[in-house]
Amino acid sequence: MSIRYLPETLINQIAAGEVIERPFAAVKELVENAIDAGASRIEVTLKAGGKSLIVVSDDGKGMGREDLIAAVDRHATSKLPDDDLVHIEHLGFRGEALASIAAVARLSIHSRLSCPPSLEGGGRGESVESYNIEHPHPNPPPQGGGDNSTAWQINVEGGKKSEPAPSAHPQGTQVEVRDLFFCTPARLKFLKTERAEFMAVKDTLTRLAMANPGVGFTLNHDGKTALKLPRARGVQERMAAILGREFGENAMAIEAERESIGLRGLASLPTYHRATTQYQYLFVNGRAVRDKLLHGAIRGAYSDVLHSGRHPVAALFVELSPEDVDVNVHPAKAEVRFRDPGLVRGLIVSALKHALHEHGGRASSSVSSAMMGRLGASMGRQDGSGPALPLYRGTSAPVPRNYVYGGGQMAEAVQNLYAPMPPAQGSMAMDMVPHARAEIDETPQEEPTNFPLGAARAQIHENYIIAQSENGMVVIDQHAAHERLVYERFKAQMNERGIEKQGLLTPEIVELEESEAERLLGFAPELARLGLEIEPFGGEAVAVQSVPALLGARADISAMIRDLADEITERDSAQGLEERLNDILSTMACHGSVRSGRRLTSDEMNALLRQMEQTPLSGQCNHGRPTYVELSLKDIERLFGRR
Repeated sequence: MSIRYLPETLINQIAAGEVIERPFAAVKELVENAIDAGASRIEVTLKAGGKSLIVVSDDGKGMGREDLIAAVDRHATSKLPDDDLVHIEHLGFRGEALASIAAVARLSIHSRLSCPPSLEGGGRGESVESYNIEHPHPNPPPQGGGDNSTAWQINVEGGKKSEPAPSAHPQGTQVEVRDLFFCTPARLKFLKTERAEFMAVKDTLTRLAMANPGVGFTLNHDGKTALKLPRARGVQERMAAILGREFGENAMAIEAERESIGLRGLASLPTYHRATTQYQYLFVNGRAVRDKLLHGAIRGAYSDVLHSGRHPVAALFVELSPEDVDVNVHPAKAEVRFRDPGLVRGLIVSALKHALHEHGGRASSSVSSAMMGRLGASMGRQDGSGPALPLYRGTSAPVPRNYVYGGGQMAEAVQNLYAPMPPAQGSMAMDMVPHARAEIDETPQEEPTNFPLGAARAQIHENYIIAQSENGMVVIDQHAAHERLVYERFKAQMNERGIEKQGLLTPEIVELEESEAERLLGFAPELARLGLEIEPFGGEAVAVQSVPALLGARADISAMIRDLADEITERDSAQGLEERLNDILSTMACHGSVRSGRRLTSDEMNALLRQMEQTPLSGQCNHGRPTYVELSLKDIERLFGRR
């Protein structure tokens, strides 16, 4: 069979399979066009999850007659005036979206140019730096031809377009998509349920709304309003409207800059987390993306404070020069490639870790709220609500170091915390129980209730410390709290002395693909600092000369090397070995901390509280569980009906 040219209609249908995979992809492309047009209000209407009807209306710049004719043709765009694919400053630029939709659906467009053209009203005009809705659109699209006083309509069905006709339509554009994939039934059969398609559209619109707080968004589904977001003054206000007040109470502000790359946004405390990465919203130059590098950076930053099955909530905005990022990677424009991925990843990891250490003594307010709810339910009360009072380390009286590390009973108590102690039995156990007479100290001491975690008053069930603070009470899990203290102590020692290497009697030879071996050897200096020494061994293998002593003799060196090679290929970094070592330190800390069932003296309990106040990330253990819960006096009074 000889080679022949495919008909234009079939070419468009093939292209549509890449650009318009499901209804949410069509909504994404249409809403991005509206944002690029400087719209301040965008309304999306769906029926049957977008399968039977999608309508996107905006009050943007609009199009004239000639522009309307060209808009439904492939590779026709107003967003690359200089034919430059390097300096891309709009969300759309390929000129494929409308043509792809028109190839697989019944498309109708009504549009009218603004008169006079005005791009005031937000859109992408608010930058991450300013978040100001009163700024005009920074990159207004070129003005199209046509009569501003006349609205125009064009229809396209299965790739065949009609002649434009005058229409009654206000300023802006309305795109109506009916019977998506009606001419490609094979694709139609692979769509999900109406509910699943609607939720995908809602998630897509939510991400676009986060990046554009200066635009009002409305989503209607089957006659009901599912999402209504008025224009906001900034990202934080928009985030609160989308994710709720609880996230705002448990979020840390992120702001960092390195080598002309800016990072801003919000990230949750470690004690506020979800089961999937669905609630991680990532943006590059205002474009919502799903990037493995960025998700991996967030995972690496939280690796010390979250269990592997849990994920933080975050909305992060990366701003950098268009020359340093390639958005022309995939037709859906959801993936990007950075010129220097290591720099971007390092910026995100360091910024998040800095914020985590800064808020290390702060516990999620949702923990206290959940406790109030459970207590209220157990007492027959269903409200269980109360003001969430997260505890901030350093907001109360400063912790005097001599209180913990000074001489006398407190110094001895600190040492006792790290000393192994077998479980008490018989009469010895009775002697270890603190009682009022044994705790009397004739020397005057400062009452420590003014410290952030207060003063220890009791230990219950040999695991929980009850402390009294100025504003209420604090319940501390002694094992979880001390586990974090020991872990941070181990890490500090590792940083001071370095990671000890264990030489191998005979080098371990690991066979790899030539490209993998070359990439891995490129990171040999970084791996050596982590205790792993490798050398080339032919073109397709590496010889392992030494491994970190912490890994022990049972380590599967070959599997570790292959995992590192895969990670370097995917992330262009060798973070996995360091994270693996941290996992080992975490396990060691768990076994070396105060165990549940050990009875502590009053001095030991107070020493533990003081060390928590001075230790970063003490608000949660190594597995992401909270180490303490605070109840304010108001909360306690509410439980007893005093308020």
